[in-house]
Amino acid sequence: MIKSGSLRDQELEHYLSISPQFQLGELPTEQPHPETRDLSRLAQEDLGEALRVLKSVDQSALEVLLRNPERLEFLTAKIRNVLQAGNRVYLCGCGATGRLSIALETIWREQWAGTANEDQVRSFMAGGDLALIKSIENFEDVPAFAERQLVGSGFRNGDLLIGCSEGGETPFVIAAVEKALEISRRKPFFLYCNPDSILCRVAERSARVIRNPSIHTLSLETGPMAISGSTRMQATTVLMAAVGFSLLGYNESFEEIRNRIERLVQSWHEMDTGFLAPFVRVEANCYEAGEYVLYETDENFGISILTDTTERAPTFSLLPFENRNENSKLSWCYLYFPHARNSEKAWTLLLRRKPRTLEWEEIDGIASWERLMGFDFSSGLLEHRKKLSDGRRHHLFRIHRIEEGIRLELDDLRHDLVTEGLDRLSEHLLLKLVLNTHSTLIMGRMGRYEGNVMTWVRPSNYKLIDRTIRYVDMFLKREGIKRTYEEIAALCFEMMDGLEEDQPLVLRVVEKILGRAPGYDSRV
Repeated sequence: MIKSGSLRDQELEHYLSISPQFQLGELPTEQPHPETRDLSRLAQEDLGEALRVLKSVDQSALEVLLRNPERLEFLTAKIRNVLQAGNRVYLCGCGATGRLSIALETIWREQWAGTANEDQVRSFMAGGDLALIKSIENFEDVPAFAERQLVGSGFRNGDLLIGCSEGGETPFVIAAVEKALEISRRKPFFLYCNPDSILCRVAERSARVIRNPSIHTLSLETGPMAISGSTRMQATTVLMAAVGFSLLGYNESFEEIRNRIERLVQSWHEMDTGFLAPFVRVEANCYEAGEYVLYETDENFGISILTDTTERAPTFSLLPFENRNENSKLSWCYLYFPHARNSEKAWTLLLRRKPRTLEWEEIDGIASWERLMGFDFSSGLLEHRKKLSDGRRHHLFRIHRIEEGIRLELDDLRHDLVTEGLDRLSEHLLLKLVLNTHSTLIMGRMGRYEGNVMTWVRPSNYKLIDRTIRYVDMFLKREGIKRTYEEIAALCFEMMDGLEEDQPLVLRVVEKILGRAPGYDSRV
């Protein structure tokens, strides 16, 4: 909906009044990684080197887990106390950390299916399960929504909340953690990937949590992401591993848990990711030709595949998964459960439980059951999309469990990821690493970032608005042009209204200021 000028001006004025709390460029997770400054060129010209660089960055991030054994052992012990007492562990996050929270509950439910333990772990993300596919704009910036979701999820005295925020500054997660303090006698956990000293300096809300002795904080410092600010990658991988190994191994000795972590790190170190090069080329060629890709799978790896494919949309301004009940354009790719007879069955297979939605009047059905069912990846998906795609081809990217591990097939390509000796969490993490690498390099070949900068970032919350402004400023300075933060913000808000979901706001604003026609090459 196009906003009136007065409403847009009010939103701009409000943002500028609070923007100092969202100017986060000083955080390591927001800064460019020195090893990947040339990644977009490598993705197009030298996939072998691009794969090597990304693997190295991921390897360094995984090794953070090995440097924090005492802190992970402490987390494990607290989880053990809760579960052995018959209480529940709640996991929450926003965006990528929300998806990791739901993924961990799904893996837990698989591990304890049919037992009394199955319902002892619950997860929620900003916007409910529907946000797995499409984040609700500005939802994570409203603390009251976090408090309401926590209470509505059944959290009670004796339960433990583990909140994950990649940057350590997400208002939703912070509000949920602070609300948990009021409800339960157990101190909640707050996990993140930036140094305490910097967080306390740039965001008062972060300092409030970090300095609260009634909250257990755990910083797992990963440094910069492979794509600047793209915390769906290294930060989320490390957080998912830290919480996942502590949770899923709560009834084991910590020595056993550490051995599992070491096997994962070693498996990634030994993996030759060169097999991905032809997969990257083929999928990128599909999109270049105006064709589509359906990721065909089942309940074994559906949650990890969904996570990677849906996170591409906000990171690279792709069209999100379309809703069958809405008049929306087809997304480049989609998840596909060919053995699920309808949407509800597909969602239940994906989550290993009934989906959870938000039937709140004030958000007008945007996260409701009815809307969620419109994101239908069941058996009828292929025929439905064929009818809407003017005969354009749909390629099937099959990812399935085999005896040796995980099989990947796309057109004539096939590769088996051997996962012998690894637990289910490690399999999901390896697949996450592989898919993150795969999709990142596809987007590099499609020109959806420059160097390692998210030039196509979608500004759906305050943190991402600030990121957009910072990137515009960066490109203008390359041209020798100076604009104030307020001037760039005003133009961003003006141009946000008429911009399609698959258009790059950063580049459009730069073009506007430079007086150039659309198509500005940020590499110049």
